[in-house]
Amino acid sequence: MRIWMTLLWLALAATPAMAQAAEAPTTTMETIVVSGELPGPGMWKISRGDHVLWILGTLTPLPKRMEWLSSDVEATIAQAQAVLLPPTVKMETKIGVFGTLFLLPTALSARNNPNDARLVDVVPADLYQRWLALKDKYGLRSKAVEKRRPVVAAQKLYERAIKRAGLTLESPVRKVVTKTAKRHKLPITQPKVEVQINDPKAALKQFAATSLDDIDCFSKTLARIETDLQTMTARANAWALGDIEALRELPYTDQNQACADAFLQSSVARERGLDDLRTRLVQAWLASADSTIERHAVSFATLPIAELLRPDGVLTELRARGYQVEAPE
Repeated sequence: MRIWMTLLWLALAATPAMAQAAEAPTTTMETIVVSGELPGPGMWKISRGDHVLWILGTLTPLPKRMEWLSSDVEATIAQAQAVLLPPTVKMETKIGVFGTLFLLPTALSARNNPNDARLVDVVPADLYQRWLALKDKYGLRSKAVEKRRPVVAAQKLYERAIKRAGLTLESPVRKVVTKTAKRHKLPITQPKVEVQINDPKAALKQFAATSLDDIDCFSKTLARIETDLQTMTARANAWALGDIEALRELPYTDQNQACADAFLQSSVARERGLDDLRTRLVQAWLASADSTIERHAVSFATLPIAELLRPDGVLTELRARGYQVEAPE
């Protein structure tokens, strides 16, 4: 259901459940945004016996003016028998389309702070002054944003800063992968964690009246905008140029975990069994990967590249399950 997917955006965007990477030493790179036709990174090879799963690491944000040369990925998919997408959440309710429309006003109000509080009322004074400075710097003129919860306001500012930096949160990968798979009539699997919301009306009202512990999210988002835009640009360039070594060496800081926790650790999420959503998403993907590799001689998948570069990420788990893992050169 769209309303509940909206409330879960911060738990699922770019699959942050699988996208927290460790800090690494900083490498100096040119921070002018690259453009033109660019190859992107190579693929990880996961194998057991003569069965192979090729994994492409994805990244956002990316250079807005790049054109991804996807011929290697398209050729790999053409030789595959199946495609595996990152995991997602399937929300189930029993209220139907008309019931959903009746809930829309409550869902929209849930974006705002309870009791008509404004940002200036709910965030520390020093953070609010930093917010005002960044809001002015990046031309965020909306008056309504001052009513939003810190987690929502911070995301709005982050999107504006990304755009001003010549980057985009839109990735060309998903469109190319699905289009190529359909052209070759390949089955596409996306692992799903099903969440049943039996009381959407009550849950939305509870959420709208509940304050989130989202100051950490707000603070980390401001800090990322203040200090990490150049590194984000360097990281985007490295992905576009296919420079895996640079991606390994660049520090990866991510506010998404703190922002996801703001929702997933709230009472409305815990009471409905959403607090362990990250673990369930990872396990769902691993189970699908096992099945896909066993059933097909060649298959293809995508995952956030931060997850593939984590020392304790899914590649470590795949090695523990007996797979051979080879990184791209």
